[in-house]
Amino acid sequence: MKFGKDFVRQMIPEWQQAYLDYAGLKTILQEIKTSRKRLERPGGLKRKLSASRNFSSLTKRYSRNSSSWEPDVQDILVYATTGDDGFERYETTILEVAEAGRESELVFFNALDLEFDKVNHFYRSKVEEMVKEAVVLNKQMDAFIAFRIKVERPSSSWTCSETVSVDMNALGSKEQRKTLADEMGIKVEGNESNGEESVPEVKLLFPRLKTIKNVLKLSNQDELKFTRENLKKIEARLKNVFIVFYRKLRHLKNYSFLNTLAISKIMKKYDKIASRSGAKSYMEMVDKSYLTCSDEINKLMLRVESTFVEHFTGLNRSKGMSLLRPKVKKEKHRITFSTGFFVGCTVSLVVALVMFTHARDLVGAVGHKLYMETMFPLYSFFAFVVLHMIMYASNIYFWKKYRVNYPFIFGFKEGTELGYRHVLLLSFGLGTLALCAVLINLDMEMDPYTNDYKTITELLPLFIVALVIAIFFCPFNIFYRSSRVFFLMVVFRCIAAPLYKVNLPDFFLADQLTSQVCVFS
Repeated sequence: MKFGKDFVRQMIPEWQQAYLDYAGLKTILQEIKTSRKRLERPGGLKRKLSASRNFSSLTKRYSRNSSSWEPDVQDILVYATTGDDGFERYETTILEVAEAGRESELVFFNALDLEFDKVNHFYRSKVEEMVKEAVVLNKQMDAFIAFRIKVERPSSSWTCSETVSVDMNALGSKEQRKTLADEMGIKVEGNESNGEESVPEVKLLFPRLKTIKNVLKLSNQDELKFTRENLKKIEARLKNVFIVFYRKLRHLKNYSFLNTLAISKIMKKYDKIASRSGAKSYMEMVDKSYLTCSDEINKLMLRVESTFVEHFTGLNRSKGMSLLRPKVKKEKHRITFSTGFFVGCTVSLVVALVMFTHARDLVGAVGHKLYMETMFPLYSFFAFVVLHMIMYASNIYFWKKYRVNYPFIFGFKEGTELGYRHVLLLSFGLGTLALCAVLINLDMEMDPYTNDYKTITELLPLFIVALVIAIFFCPFNIFYRSSRVFFLMVVFRCIAAPLYKVNLPDFFLADQLTSQVCVFS
């Protein structure tokens, strides 16, 4: 895969405009290449500028004693300025103007400098946001540790402003106790008597109830009661906050790496097209910029990892890292195979239905009108459902193709969203089941004694509906349980809309149903 496509594929959709415009810079390089070819033709315009003319404008701005002044080695000169907002901005000057493509080269470096300034500015602002979030998260962690200590020692008398003695042995090993004491800013006191180590005690000034409630963002007074149930709720909530924060840090780290790699790639292309050696000078500037030399993100990631592993996974690093790092959802081969199998079955059954109808001349047979008025609406309902599922699968396909973050928009739980292959599998599976029932229903035999059809054959549509409803309400973790629960909750909120807040998934489904109201009439 070419780097340009891979670069777009790895972008964060919400930050797409903040990435380096790699495609636009490549377009300018193509213009440089085209202009050089045009001027190199016989009879083309050839201009030759003297070195003294090229350097005359530079000597007024830069000193020859500067360390960056190396005209024999460098083809470009990059210097930094500080704007009114405090952010650095970079400008590139060509030391030796080429005979061909001069204007395009100036346009290229102007565009590259603007793009790099944009990337550097965005990265710095995001790092500052992460640092502020880390401060808030640290306060929440301190309040959570205080909450946990109170739950572990419910017998200790406690008020909003008094010190209490806490048995630190109940909190784990010696290392854990020391780490906890350091984080809380408390002092562990202990003495030895008769050769045995006494129980260490701690004098701890607990934060006020109001402070704990504000820091942990508790919604009501019931959640502030010092019970193990509330401790588990707060722990689960704080664990999710840590996971989200860590993945933001990973996104920022990936953002820095991708843009640095894109600049390196585009400068190598420039050197190849313009026959220059400017990549080294420009990349030296990039390596000294905030985008690459800043270490705040790495430090924050290490702190989050150590805190998460210690307090949420019981020092089990492998378990902690598996929770922090996003899980890559692998496409299973059996899903693709099963989808193709049911597509083939559906097509075959449709062909069989058409041939069966013509072979027995069912269209002009007696009772055809009655059958179409009674049985056909039952089976057409399944066709309607299958059609909507296929359209939804098409939506998912194009959302993924154009990098729309639909799991986040619809609020799916991470890792449980269905791909278009899964939806197609369900739709064609239901279509195969419904077509089989249609063929069995058409092939039913009449009882010669009662001149009536067999009851079990007439109840086939009811059996299919009952089967689908049973699968929907099945409590076991089969047939995409999380998606079934999500769909049922959306349907419930659509029905009880006056009593519940309507979200985007509810509106999306309700809009689809109301647009097809004529089908249900």
